[in-house]
Amino acid sequence: MARFVAGETDGLLLPELLAFLYSYTAMSDMLSRIVIDADVCHGQPVIRGLRYTVESMLEYLAGGDTVEDILKEFPDLEREDLLACIEFAAQSLKLKSRHLVLA
Repeated sequence: MARFVAGETDGLLLPELLAFLYSYTAMSDMLSRIVIDADVCHGQPVIRGLRYTVESMLEYLAGGDTVEDILKEFPDLEREDLLACIEFAAQSLKLKSRHLVLA
């Protein structure tokens, strides 16, 4: 998919632009489920303010639990909450990798 850069529209087809905008909107909606509040879990990222940290959900997934396992264990969570945790982690890594200095 072509990368959209503001002000650069040469060669960018309408379907590509719409796909980019859709994915950006979907990601933004997904990440809105993750909350960082200094008064909740010492400012760690949590799901919808419910005191479930992103880190703990990622640890469950890394430990081999499936999304279905986690949803059974924590019935107030939704599938999209866990997908938001994964997206949050991915975006965090992208941001950190931009700040790495190559030696």
